[in-house]
Amino acid sequence: MTSALYRIGKFCARHHWIVMAVWLVIVVALASWVKSSGGMIASNSVTLPNTPSQNATDVLTAKLPELLKPNSPIVVHSADKGLLTSPQNSAAIASAVAVAKASPEVESVVSPLPPSKTSMAAGALLSADKKTALIQVTLTPKFAIPTADEANNIVNRIEKPLTAAGLENAAGGGLGATAVDPNASYLSFGIGIAAALIVLLLTFGSVVTMLLPIITAIFGVVIGTMAITLISHVSSVPSSVGALGGMIGLGVGIDYSLFVLSRHREQLSGGMEISESIGRSVATSGAAVLFAGTTVVIALCSLAIAGIPIVAQLGYLSAIFVITAILSALTLLPAVLGLLGKRYDALRVPGLHKRTSRAIDHDTSAWAKWARGIARHPWPPLVAAVVILLVIAIPTKDMIFGQIDTAAGSKQSQATHAYDLNSAGFGQGSNGPILVVVKLNGNSGDAAAIKQLEQAIAADPDVLAPPAPPLYSNDKSAAVITVVPKSAPPSDATQALVDRLRVLAPKELASTGQVAYVGGQTAAFIDIADEIQQKLPVSILIVVALSFLLLLVAFRSVLVPLQAAFMNLLGVAAAYGMLVAVFQWGWGIGLIGLSGSVPIVSFVPLMMFAILFGLSMDYEVFLVTHIQEEYEESGDNETAVIRGLSRSARVITSAALIMVCVFLGFVTDPDPTTKQFGLGLAFAVAIDATIVRCVLVPALMVIVGKRNWWLPNWLAKILPKGSIEGTGFFKKLDAKEKTAAPQG
Repeated sequence: MTSALYRIGKFCARHHWIVMAVWLVIVVALASWVKSSGGMIASNSVTLPNTPSQNATDVLTAKLPELLKPNSPIVVHSADKGLLTSPQNSAAIASAVAVAKASPEVESVVSPLPPSKTSMAAGALLSADKKTALIQVTLTPKFAIPTADEANNIVNRIEKPLTAAGLENAAGGGLGATAVDPNASYLSFGIGIAAALIVLLLTFGSVVTMLLPIITAIFGVVIGTMAITLISHVSSVPSSVGALGGMIGLGVGIDYSLFVLSRHREQLSGGMEISESIGRSVATSGAAVLFAGTTVVIALCSLAIAGIPIVAQLGYLSAIFVITAILSALTLLPAVLGLLGKRYDALRVPGLHKRTSRAIDHDTSAWAKWARGIARHPWPPLVAAVVILLVIAIPTKDMIFGQIDTAAGSKQSQATHAYDLNSAGFGQGSNGPILVVVKLNGNSGDAAAIKQLEQAIAADPDVLAPPAPPLYSNDKSAAVITVVPKSAPPSDATQALVDRLRVLAPKELASTGQVAYVGGQTAAFIDIADEIQQKLPVSILIVVALSFLLLLVAFRSVLVPLQAAFMNLLGVAAAYGMLVAVFQWGWGIGLIGLSGSVPIVSFVPLMMFAILFGLSMDYEVFLVTHIQEEYEESGDNETAVIRGLSRSARVITSAALIMVCVFLGFVTDPDPTTKQFGLGLAFAVAIDATIVRCVLVPALMVIVGKRNWWLPNWLAKILPKGSIEGTGFFKKLDAKEKTAAPQG
């Protein structure tokens, strides 16, 4: 692999125009394809085979498909304008309904006036005090998940007559969730990039060098985004994957380019020829990038083993961004470096560049002194670091998987405002009704059985009001009873109600032979949370095992992979603890733009584990490779740890700081799920690059001593020989060049 990467690096450097042209052609071709095929078609449907909620969905799909169409209520409230049934207010609502019906994006509209019952809601669309009403809007399939611009246009048109009449209003459902600042996602990217630019400038002291990792990372993200947009036309793509994939792609893209660029800069300062330096940078640091990136891809794709469709989709789609980041760092960056030559370091910042380009003595540097202090007394820092991580991880035991409660969103959000108005008028549970789907026998006793079931449901103390009249399919083979809980969708009381209904419904229908399933979005989120809670340990074991095997091959050591697995698990546990403390316990929740605590979105911990275990390999490989090189050179374990940490710590901490900045930028995104990913990943990377890599790993490697590189003889015969950065290859190459050189 080393020789192949070496040749790729030199080819890209020497034929830079060709390589850059190929990248440009790919971008233009994909952009044209995306433009002709249309934008992304996202789907937020939650499917989970062989669960009660999925069984209910299957019956609805076959018998009552109209109930599965996502609808967005426009909530109307009269605070001081009298009853909504007054002539003036009725006219405003009628105008809004007429506008909605005339909108090409809208498939159907249900008006709350005159007061009526509808199967699309849990009861009346007009509250008992006639102060709150719902205009149910169902979008056409093309606009089922609209863009922010589309959602804002639709909402503004419908709400205009309501606002003119002085009525308070807000959009819920998909429209409300999407009708935010159209530039919100771009702002998240912009904040991350701006912070990364500052860190890179402080790291290199040159404007051109600062821009190189950003440019290559952006190319990777753009191509990844266009790729998943095209995939969305042939496969299901969750709406959150754009932000998640972009976040990961931008972070790793900058980091991967930084590793290659740092090696190139170091070699040039030593007098190496430009194309040779680029080739060696791609073959050494590039090999570490390829190894670490492949680990991230494998970890993400391994999520499919859990058997949860939405998690598998998020995994393999996010992996696309990692792949484009790897390709960009290994081909586009070398081409640009080849084009720039010595000008790669142009537009230097006086003073700053001199400081950053100064040769570092790895025996006397600040990091060398830090490493030497740990080496002299390894036990105290090791114990202190473990205790700190364990304390931070304590809240993990209280982690609750669930769905995001819109009530906790920003008060400026349409969806949160609609949630609050809906809760005040119809009760909190109306934001997440439960559907009891019954397969009927088609005989005269069906109606009586359904009536009996309705009465039993109404008797439950956590049901807000007697269920609305059931909706029957056209062939009378299925019926749906809509149940409104008293409590909010993500609450423990609602989950307990779902559990009771799943016992009650079959019990009430046992004598009739009818089958009942409890479904709806609230029940589906409960099912997926239960499933992930069961699958999380298995998924963790799979990712840990894969990482162990990869590191075993890379370093030809048993103990290095074991300590890496232990350290990574500690770091991830601490990240989970921070998520619980902030999002569930509400510590500092207002600082990240939420108005209240929320449960951890069920698939976030599973996705985070795969991402973090993969990302931590970047720093593990970069650090241990340098330690291994020093050990092979000197044969002294303690010296190797000190010099290895001194050589790699600056790049690791700079790369981590950039990734932390990128991830924290996404905390500004209005979506609470994106906030959880952004804050969780940022915190975990910060811990990994500081406490884990700069304290735990060196302390433990000093304590273990030469046994770090222990490998049973029988295993040594099986494993392939060679190092990640191919030091053996370059020793032979240097020896060959020295022999071939003319003798003086």
